[in-house]
Amino acid sequence: MIRSMTAFAAGERNTEAGVIGCELRAVNHRFLEVGTRLPEELRILEPMLRERIAARVSRGKLDLTLRLRPSDASENLQLNQALVAQLSAIAQDLDGRFPQLRTDFGQLLQLPGVLQSRSTDADALQAQVLALLDVVLDDFVAAREREGAKLAAGIGERVDAIAARAAEVRTLIPLIRIGQRQKLEARLADLSQPADPGRLEQELVLWLQKLDVDEELDRLDSHVVEIKRVLAQKEPVGRRLDFLLQEFNREANTLGSKSVDTRTSQAAVELKVLIDQIREQVQNIE
Repeated sequence: MIRSMTAFAAGERNTEAGVIGCELRAVNHRFLEVGTRLPEELRILEPMLRERIAARVSRGKLDLTLRLRPSDASENLQLNQALVAQLSAIAQDLDGRFPQLRTDFGQLLQLPGVLQSRSTDADALQAQVLALLDVVLDDFVAAREREGAKLAAGIGERVDAIAARAAEVRTLIPLIRIGQRQKLEARLADLSQPADPGRLEQELVLWLQKLDVDEELDRLDSHVVEIKRVLAQKEPVGRRLDFLLQEFNREANTLGSKSVDTRTSQAAVELKVLIDQIREQVQNIE
């Protein structure tokens, strides 16, 4: 299926460490280039993230952004029960010897080690990040395919128009040959000296051969068949389409250079316009 190179997808996932956010966006590029913005806790995952993206995407300039929003501090903190028990025993012992002593709860919490942050399972967090990336990649690829379907439809319409123009030219060629022969014969009739009929026939044949565009039209038809076949493939086809457009353009240029009739000249111009329109769309295909 044809895929566009431009797309955007995002997602979030709740974990014990907090909320993970993932964004993936892409624009056109000749090759695959992945840029990352990662929090320090997740930087170790960068090689794996790049590998997963490369397994699903072949072309485009991609920006991957991961964010980790920690949970509320109250949920992340826990009381060091063993240390509090020790402090309580000390306070009771001192209370008998120093009746005026008062223990402030707020100051107690500020003592080193009384409040501790809950430890984060690094392996579990990394697994959650990779799972979230897979989900975002699914959405990202689906977005590319939806846009690619629109591009393929537009390309298909223009390819059909190219085939129609080539068919029109093919019907005109016999009429153009007859007209050119009549023009040449009329000019020869105006000559003061009669020319050798055999020699004139040879020259006419050679001249008409130079104007022959049957091969160009046959190649255009074969390119039309090939581009439709390529559009139906599932793997990335952007580079193949770009090559085919070069072939299309070569035949259109040759058709224009051989033209001796305004109708075929106009057809050559229309072909080049259609080819340029397809090229603009192909630049956005993976």
